[in-house]
Amino acid sequence: MKIKDRIAFQFTLLVAAVLLLFSIAIYSVSEHYRQEEFYDRLKGRARTTCRLLVKVKGIDKDLLKAIDQNTLSEMLDEKVLIFNTDNELIYSSVDDKLLTYQKSLLEEVRQKEYMEFHEGESEVIGLLYQEQSEPLIVLASAYDTFGHSKLTNLRATLGWGLLAGIAVTIGLGIYFAGNALRPISRINHEVSLITAQNLSQKLDEGNRKDEIAQLAINFNTVLVRLHNAFEQQKSFVSHASHELRTPLAALKSEIQLGQRFNKNNPDLDEVFANLFSDTERLISITNNLLFLARSYEHSGQLKMAPIHIEDLAFLAKEELLSINPDYHVEIDYENIPEDENQTVIEGNEELLKRVFSNLLDNACKYSSDHAAKILISSDEKSCIVKFKDRGIGISPEDMPHIFNPFYRSSHATPVPGFGIGLSICQRIVDLHRGEISVTSEVGRGSEFQVRLNHV
Repeated sequence: MKIKDRIAFQFTLLVAAVLLLFSIAIYSVSEHYRQEEFYDRLKGRARTTCRLLVKVKGIDKDLLKAIDQNTLSEMLDEKVLIFNTDNELIYSSVDDKLLTYQKSLLEEVRQKEYMEFHEGESEVIGLLYQEQSEPLIVLASAYDTFGHSKLTNLRATLGWGLLAGIAVTIGLGIYFAGNALRPISRINHEVSLITAQNLSQKLDEGNRKDEIAQLAINFNTVLVRLHNAFEQQKSFVSHASHELRTPLAALKSEIQLGQRFNKNNPDLDEVFANLFSDTERLISITNNLLFLARSYEHSGQLKMAPIHIEDLAFLAKEELLSINPDYHVEIDYENIPEDENQTVIEGNEELLKRVFSNLLDNACKYSSDHAAKILISSDEKSCIVKFKDRGIGISPEDMPHIFNPFYRSSHATPVPGFGIGLSICQRIVDLHRGEISVTSEVGRGSEFQVRLNHV
């Protein structure tokens, strides 16, 4: 989950919890006030009924019942029962629905003088009335239709308000989280554009005051240090390689001169041959290192021109066979292009020929029959060149490292090599904004694939 979504989700949960607690508190308080108000109404009705029954002369039970039935219509299922000291029912506001009671309840009312409780959905009060010589027990009950209706409406209002509040919170959370993290998204996009070739590029430092701006400032500082380190490394490799070329060339000439003057001494001739081989290896390594260093320095200054991919393949084949006549190379189309421009790319001929030559040389060198095959194909966007062999193959453990400079797998050590050719191939393909990949099986051979955009 992205940080923006996580912040919006947590903010929504927090606000939803606050709204839920607020709604529960409002509903609970409203219910409490409704209940207290209704109990007060029941208490007032019970006292009024007792006063009318006891103090007002000329009102008998039948008349009082008629009065109750015509004045107590606001409360549903209302009942008023009055008991004397002997727990005898002396008055009931209804005849058909009597409130169930027990003597223990009447005794409890006498002890507490006032009680509030529920019986089913109805609220009930028990009251000790002592405004005359004989104390009376009054039980009054009713269902608060109006109060419960208001609570139902309040519950619906709070529920819909909670849902609406959560929906608005989600929208605002996503908006404000995205707005707050937009500078980080911008920095992330800018960082994704930085490569080893443009370490001098700087991030936007914004207002240079908040934490995000400080992050960009610190990152720019790190980029400066990395850029300086890369420049020092490239400068060292370039100068070291360049300085080594002159003494190595002189050493090679001296060895060749020694071989010319050596006569009738097989042991010394073998020493000169070994020295010459080692010198050639050193010169090759030095040239490759110099090429890598200069490719980083002059990556933006390559001379590009339209090139037919078939011409590169044949040039690489001729160059390889001129040095190794025992090698065998076959070139073919995997699919015939409908348009000749589908095999024309924009690139540097010398560099791409070096890629093809290195891949062909490896394919033949690591195969027992010294044979390789080039397959050319194309699609709507790219031109694909495959280099296939039936050699020793590459193990899955070595596969992630084969493009690293100077890396060689353990089962490839018997074959001469420096482990730098594939890293040069990858570097050249990267300069041409292409892709190089490999599939291989140990003992069955390998297939290197170069994909370059055609014109």
